[in-house]
Amino acid sequence: MPRLLVADDEMRIRELIKKYAKFEGYEVEEAADGLETLEKFGAKEYDLAILDVMMPELDGFSVCREIRRKRPTPVIMLSARGEEYDKIHGFELGVDDYVVKPFSPRELMMRVAAVLKRTGMERTQKELYEKTACGWISPAARCGWTRRS
Repeated sequence: MPRLLVADDEMRIRELIKKYAKFEGYEVEEAADGLETLEKFGAKEYDLAILDVMMPELDGFSVCREIRRKRPTPVIMLSARGEEYDKIHGFELGVDDYVVKPFSPRELMMRVAAVLKRTGMERTQKELYEKTACGWISPAARCGWTRRS
């Protein structure tokens, strides 16, 4: 199962992403600042990182730069800074995607799956999707639905 590292100084954001990611079948670890993020990357390998841009100790752009020096781990930036120059700066550093807050956790999980697929970390269709009477559906797409008896 792919391992994600979610780095954001807001615990509420980390918990929300973790909830949706675990529902999708990902293993999730958290970091509250940039230095903790780099420490975790030094100790373990991750299949994808979700980084907030504005973190204490070391910002997400600097963390991404350090990750890129050592590993090709895919990175999705998550930020309240949605100006074009911030996005361009992120892509110039090598981020794989850039999501602006406020965000949809379901959409973020779809972006995670797409990046993992593009980078060769995809799971099989049966692992990622669920067979229903209407065809294959992502668990994130039906999050909050209830089944009728």
